[in-house]
Amino acid sequence: MPCSSPRLLHALAMPWLLAAFCAAAPAHAQMAAPLPAGPSQVGQVSQVSQVRQVEGITEYRLPNGLQVLLVPDDSKPTTTVNLTYRSGSRHEGYGETGMAHLLEHLIFKGTPTTPNVREEFSRRGLRTNGTTWFDRTNYFASFAANDDSLRWYLSWLADSMTNSFIRRADLDSEMTVVRNEFESGENSPTRVTLQQVMASMYRWHNYGKSTIGARSDIENVDIARLQAFYRKHYQPDNATLVVAGKFDAAQVLAWTAQFYGPIPRPTRVLETTYTLDPVQDGEREVTVRRVGGNPLVYAAWHVVPAAHPDFAPLQLLSQVLSDSPGGRLHRALVQRQLAASAGAFAWGLAEPGPFFASAQLAPGQDVAAARAALLATIDALAAEPVTAEELERVRTQWLNAWDRGFTDPERIGVSISEAIASGDWRLYFWQRDRLRAATLADVQRVAAAYLKRDNRTIGTYLPTERPDRAPEPPRVDVAALLKDYRGDPAAAATAEAFDPTPANLQARTQSFTLPSGLKASLLPRGARGRLVQARLSLQLGDVDSLRGEVSVAALAGALINKGGAGLTRQQINDRFDALRADVSFGASAQVLSVGITTVREHLPATLELVGRLLRDPVYPADALEELRRQSLAGIERSRKEPSALIAQQLARHGNPYPRGDLRYASSFDERVQDLQAVTPERLRAFHRRFVSAASGQFAAVGDMDVAAVRAALQAAFGGWSAPAAGALPYLRVPQPRTEVPPQRFLIETPDRANANLLATMSLPISDNDADFVPLLMANYLLGGRQGSRLFERVRGTEGLSYDVRSGISFNRFEPNSDFELSAIFAPGNRARVETAVREVLATALRDGFTAAEVDNGRAGLLSLRRLSRAQTGTVVSQLIGFMEIGRNFALSQQVDDAIGRLTPAQVNAALRKYIDPARLSFAWGGDFKTAAP
Repeated sequence: MPCSSPRLLHALAMPWLLAAFCAAAPAHAQMAAPLPAGPSQVGQVSQVSQVRQVEGITEYRLPNGLQVLLVPDDSKPTTTVNLTYRSGSRHEGYGETGMAHLLEHLIFKGTPTTPNVREEFSRRGLRTNGTTWFDRTNYFASFAANDDSLRWYLSWLADSMTNSFIRRADLDSEMTVVRNEFESGENSPTRVTLQQVMASMYRWHNYGKSTIGARSDIENVDIARLQAFYRKHYQPDNATLVVAGKFDAAQVLAWTAQFYGPIPRPTRVLETTYTLDPVQDGEREVTVRRVGGNPLVYAAWHVVPAAHPDFAPLQLLSQVLSDSPGGRLHRALVQRQLAASAGAFAWGLAEPGPFFASAQLAPGQDVAAARAALLATIDALAAEPVTAEELERVRTQWLNAWDRGFTDPERIGVSISEAIASGDWRLYFWQRDRLRAATLADVQRVAAAYLKRDNRTIGTYLPTERPDRAPEPPRVDVAALLKDYRGDPAAAATAEAFDPTPANLQARTQSFTLPSGLKASLLPRGARGRLVQARLSLQLGDVDSLRGEVSVAALAGALINKGGAGLTRQQINDRFDALRADVSFGASAQVLSVGITTVREHLPATLELVGRLLRDPVYPADALEELRRQSLAGIERSRKEPSALIAQQLARHGNPYPRGDLRYASSFDERVQDLQAVTPERLRAFHRRFVSAASGQFAAVGDMDVAAVRAALQAAFGGWSAPAAGALPYLRVPQPRTEVPPQRFLIETPDRANANLLATMSLPISDNDADFVPLLMANYLLGGRQGSRLFERVRGTEGLSYDVRSGISFNRFEPNSDFELSAIFAPGNRARVETAVREVLATALRDGFTAAEVDNGRAGLLSLRRLSRAQTGTVVSQLIGFMEIGRNFALSQQVDDAIGRLTPAQVNAALRKYIDPARLSFAWGGDFKTAAP
């Protein structure tokens, strides 16, 4: 019977079989030795080339790529023939799990010339089978040596390579057989738990999927896809034929040429598999609960492929752990009666595979104690190294088993399949040589390198009488489900057609000032779903009164909705939900902000509730502690993040202000200290001193009843003209420009796969300056868009960064704007990123932007500005800014007009006037030590 995995259970990992799970082999030049040929076979064998010979095994090749290995041994009157295809479950695609194994079954359904294969096997007395594994599928037969059986089996293997039926009818019948095999495996706690461990270990690689496949794939596989898989993989250039035991070599080569030679070399190309899981970065656990069986514990670690030199010492280490009675796991668990059996084993695969340690418990034994002892035994290898006695004992056992396997032609003919699947049949010998040469230092080194806590996955099987499982998710016929669906007619109304030009926006805007001093701008326009967005900004204090209050202000704003106006936190949330209102509170520097999104009919009531909360907050201690913990956790995360570290470094570089000033850039430690010092009493005092509607702005855009909104604003904020006591009026904190000397900073952030660049300098310009529009365009062309100079060079041409850009934060009040250049990249590419960035800047300054670039940039920038005016949130923010500084949408039109008139000369002059690479301060954050060559 075909089977899916001869090594799935660790009990099957016998030493003679493990001898084939091997590591890399040296290349050998082709040999020119003469081919064996009798008088009648010379012509037939002429197309067969001898390639090499190793320890009595001779390799030949046919022109179509078929590899042939002859292993003659007359000491036993039997012959074993094995055909290995380098095709297993590793080569399956989405929806194809189990396909390699299913195909193995269908091969035995016959060909046109041999429709009843099993009858031929029985008639000839062949002991035959097929197996599928991750990296290969093989078909083999052993029989009493005779030419008739040998000739027939060789011919059938060749016939099955290209002429197997692979019919729909056979698939339908055999699918149920395979499904039953699947079901039998599901009855095995060992197999199920092993599979779950592998699935947890391998998130991306196909080793995480069972060779037998998913039940849904087995039941639904398409015959055309299965046939395509067969035609692709069952070809001579993807196969190795092994003949071992008693046979006439010349005759075998003649038959091989006769049966396989006519098969053409395929023109298709077999893709190289390249998916690998990243290094595991933390312990994983999985628990399986089913009826029956005894508890099991598995621990598994990612290790190397069979062809890696480290695999040999890992095999020896597994034997040191699992040997009985002297093995460490046997002594730690079985002898102490913590488990009924224990062991360790490694699977030698073509790509990085697993190393397992396991324990099977008897009824009544404690799972937690067994698990703890198993892991402690592995961890103790660091303090209790493997001894010379342990190593030599298991080495002797392993080599003795290997010798026994090598002298048995029935074993070697099949065992060598694993070496073939791992990359080369010579690994069968090379691995033995590595086992012979492995030292204590090698064994100890691999234990320390791979058997780490963060590299392991633990699986536990717990038998239970009543599994508590969710129902199996059903499929849904979506077409049938929605056949007559028409939706909610009330929601089908179309929104108003509105062209958001500056003139139309200005014409729609209704502005007024409340008696308290709060300025308001309402822009009513139809919106889908009758949505409206609004924002309230209350301005606070001055440079002296706010000294030392940065953290207090931030927490005071964020805690407004955590209790107040006679309502608990939950009641506030429930009330906003009932109003279909998404409301956020926050504060930064001199502004306490409230963001509102709701629907037309609920905006007035939402404003009423917001006003009550702003005027009467509670600042509960438990909410303060919750927010403080969240803020402290954020700071701790930032301490390890390249982007946060370099931003902090550049913000502090050249900062002239003392600690406590709003303009001061605090360190992480200072931010922690400031947060720890905030109390509910300080929050309430801050609110009494600073928060009112005496200075601020409110803007709303969307579907609204203007009269109702004005009335709600008047009721909530019209009479709130100053803080209740100790009035401290708002006065904007000035931001004069300070020249900062250029500096380079390199900040190491270990274990971060992504690195960050941030470069900054201040510019003596505001958005009132005549150079504002030309410089806006210059930055847009330099790094402000996809297709910019920086984007095309760093990302497009060199592929160094996913996100590279430049930007200017234009100051609205003083000639003090900030230029920033940023990029993310792999740490090893730091030098290339810097070279590319500097060359882009130098080229732009030297050659300038072309007329074509400016024309394209003009069209793109104007399109983006039109797009932004169509965004409700953007228009709300613009209205807030306009009210603060006394502007309106006419300015937007003036900027658009200036962009339309721009010339390359103006743009290049602005670039050269303000952007000076020599003044840039660069900060780099990343794991550069690990990335260094």
